Amino acid sequence: MIEYHKGLVESLKNKTGISNYGVAWISFIKGLILGLLIYHFFII
Repeated sequence: MIEYHKGLVESLKNKTGISNYGVAWISFIKGLILGLLIYHFFII
C-alpha cells in the first residue's frame, strides 16, 4: 500500500512539475485548512 502511494505521488509530481518542497507546502496548507474546518464545525 505504501509503495502504491509513493508511486502515485511520484506520478503526480512528474505530471505537474511540482518539487518535493512544493508537495510539502501543499500538504501543510491542506492540513491547516482541514484543521480549521474541524475546529470551526466541532469546537465552536
